[in-house]
Amino acid sequence: MNINIADQVGTEPKTRSWTAVLAQYRQPSPIRSTVEIVITALPFATLWALTALAVVNGYWWGLLLTIPAAGFLVRLFILQHDCGHGALFARRSINDWTGRVIGVFTLTPYDYWRRTHAVHHATAGNLDKRGIGDVKTLTVGEYRALSWWGRARYRLYRHPLVMFGLGPAWLFICQYRLPFGLMRAGVQPWTSTIATNLGVALPVAGLMWLMGVGPFLIVQLPITLMAATAGVWLFYVQHQFEETHWSEGDDWNFQHAALHGSSHYDLPFPLRWITGNIGIHHVHHLAAKVPFYRLPEVLRDHPDLRDTSRITFLQSLSCVKLVLWDESAKRLVSFREARTAT
Repeated sequence: MNINIADQVGTEPKTRSWTAVLAQYRQPSPIRSTVEIVITALPFATLWALTALAVVNGYWWGLLLTIPAAGFLVRLFILQHDCGHGALFARRSINDWTGRVIGVFTLTPYDYWRRTHAVHHATAGNLDKRGIGDVKTLTVGEYRALSWWGRARYRLYRHPLVMFGLGPAWLFICQYRLPFGLMRAGVQPWTSTIATNLGVALPVAGLMWLMGVGPFLIVQLPITLMAATAGVWLFYVQHQFEETHWSEGDDWNFQHAALHGSSHYDLPFPLRWITGNIGIHHVHHLAAKVPFYRLPEVLRDHPDLRDTSRITFLQSLSCVKLVLWDESAKRLVSFREARTAT
């Protein structure tokens, strides 16, 4: 039996009730989770091998296969993401070791990433606790208070070519090789990054020896860069939309920030499948232990959530220009809008 928790006045769901309601969706199916791993990892490995075989034999059209391979790599990251939340399997040890193995393919040190991502979930939408696991976002007032050089650096950081081009490459190829942000947080972040680096280095060295350095890079780099860009884009759109939510002090509330500060990125079914339903991000932030394959059940059973913070693919394209939080208007604005308001 479904629980109806829509407000008696208006159509906004009661955020204080969601924790209890969504608890019924938290139980994973070990068979379903295993199948999801197989139908993601096997196509990825097959596409990678076919691309490599084509390139080694001079069939350059084989590079077209890097596009779907990158899609399956994104889906592998979603599986790793669910492991980090303890959502893919019931036992933590199975989640952790599955996530660590997948991290070798996604170039993401699992334990280090899990820790920073937990901070993101605990502080999303909180103006007082920005800086770890999120996209750097300044308020209009903070931006105006910067020097000329400070504004130039922020503009460069938020430029699309950096945010979705150089940024993803730096994040997955360089930044994840050391535990930046947790350099003094004990041995675990270092152990995670070093172990992942070794796990990546061994197969990479073997493949380079087998097929040559050039052909390996021709295959791997497009897959990595396209997947990284897609991943950063998804993360960006999940929180950087016009009617998102930011607050500070006692005004910040976890459930309200999760419901209104995270988007429902309503993608067409093929994209929704390859991205592991991560677009249903407001539900994910409300209950992170719900397995990704059960998120559509929540929308089916609770239609009030379908239109909450909903944005379509076409609408998401305009989110790129939204770079500053206007505390008076309570929405994200562009540099031009902030200048006009001044």
